[in-house]
Amino acid sequence: MPVPLVGSRYELHVTRAGAAENKAAKAYTDVYQSDTEEADGGLAGYVHSIEVGSTVDGPGIRFVLFLTGCPLRCQFCHNPDTWHKRNGRRYTIDRIMKEIGKYVKVLEISRGGLTISGGEPVMQDAFTTEVFRRTKALGMHTCLDTSGFLGSRLTDAALGDIDLQLLDIKSGDPETYERVTGYPLEPTVAYARRLSDLDRPIWVRFVLVPGLSDDYDNVEKVADICAGLRSLQRVEVLRFHQMGLEKYRTLRVPYPLEHTLPPTPELAERVRGQFRSRGLTVF
Repeated sequence: MPVPLVGSRYELHVTRAGAAENKAAKAYTDVYQSDTEEADGGLAGYVHSIEVGSTVDGPGIRFVLFLTGCPLRCQFCHNPDTWHKRNGRRYTIDRIMKEIGKYVKVLEISRGGLTISGGEPVMQDAFTTEVFRRTKALGMHTCLDTSGFLGSRLTDAALGDIDLQLLDIKSGDPETYERVTGYPLEPTVAYARRLSDLDRPIWVRFVLVPGLSDDYDNVEKVADICAGLRSLQRVEVLRFHQMGLEKYRTLRVPYPLEHTLPPTPELAERVRGQFRSRGLTVF
């Protein structure tokens, strides 16, 4: 296969512009704004990395496009180099579509497709929407990995071009959610209910972090949200890991979970059981 444009999600990417943006300590209103730009007569976006061959970002084998920019500051984020858009490399949409086009046949055979992740892809909503529109025109399966926090930016027509939503619900208790992410839970819940009302397929992802998101009542509230989503197909309980630790050290960004251990198998099974008690399919 041809070498992808940018590389792995696990590699640290800090461009000169991105380093300056980090140093500037952007305010919430600045971080929150839409980041898509026009370049060379066409739509452009900021890309952290591209992976071809992923089996953990949706069904089948996936072409995964990781975009930069995210309004949330999740304590367990393992890619802090995706927080600011200019930590990505700027590409026109035509360049990205040319790269995706190389893999159409392989992805079709594997029953896979395109996943756009981040960061938060909806920070670059126009770019993300257009990539999905063009990818659907190629007959490929499409998947969005999102926190749902900016879901109101996506029109119903745009949602129609997304075959599957990987929806990250960080916590079910509003106070815990704000402690985890720095921002309110309600936009994510509203987006989840909207997807359900539109009958758009959802896989919910819940990151299990000891001492942060593992409280029994907090998990119960996530499970209650999930049980109310008629288009939910499965719940994935993701165990916290320390794979992003070196990025924080290199960037000199404080990491509140530096000494937190991954959840035990027993804790993970307890949490899965809470979701199963609602009749949900759990992985």
